[in-house]
Amino acid sequence: MSEFEDRVALITGAAGNLGSALCTALAGRGARLALVDISGDALARVAAELPAGTDAATYATDLTDPQSVIRTVDAARAHFGRIDILANIAGGFTMGPLLQETDDDTWNLMMDLNLRSVFNMCRAVLPPMLEAGGGRIVNVSARAALEGKASMGPYCASKAGVITLTETLAAENRHNGINVNCILPGTVDTPQNRAAMPDADHDTWVPPEALADVILFLASDAARCVTGAAVPVYGRS
Repeated sequence: MSEFEDRVALITGAAGNLGSALCTALAGRGARLALVDISGDALARVAAELPAGTDAATYATDLTDPQSVIRTVDAARAHFGRIDILANIAGGFTMGPLLQETDDDTWNLMMDLNLRSVFNMCRAVLPPMLEAGGGRIVNVSARAALEGKASMGPYCASKAGVITLTETLAAENRHNGINVNCILPGTVDTPQNRAAMPDADHDTWVPPEALADVILFLASDAARCVTGAAVPVYGRS
């Protein structure tokens, strides 16, 4: 019997490259899946590609809207009975101008996609996890969170906030049976990144499946003594 057999995992950004890889990995290990993304059509495509017999439900959700998030968590609890694992995969990236030339929309976009989404979902999922007596939360930060880069201020700041939020949640819940960690991916090997950087050495990048393996570890009993960690996953770059 797989360690994840019958465990309920809620995955945000489930229709993206990493999200769909994680869904496939968890489904292959017997987990029950609450798939969350902004597009219901995209979620339906991901759900259709899961192994036969996977217990999965899809929830089109605006992660920047607290009420939309609460409705999704309530619906997932009603369907599955509990939430054992939360994987906050949703996020986004945009280059910007110099900071003094950055407009409010660019700043707000990065904060909403990368930080507010994590805050909203953790805030909604923690009460049922506390009630159940435990759980696992894995957030996605970025290598860029560790050092500010020119023309990337909003992105770097939002991902740095994910690390701080992860550490805060870990400190608040270390005696509640809830482990909270995050990963710091380097450049992920996706079709979008290959199109943007066609001349790069793609073999040094991180495959989504490799990131999914690290998330599985952090969500497993093997990581029962790991909380508040920011785990680098840089590949060979």
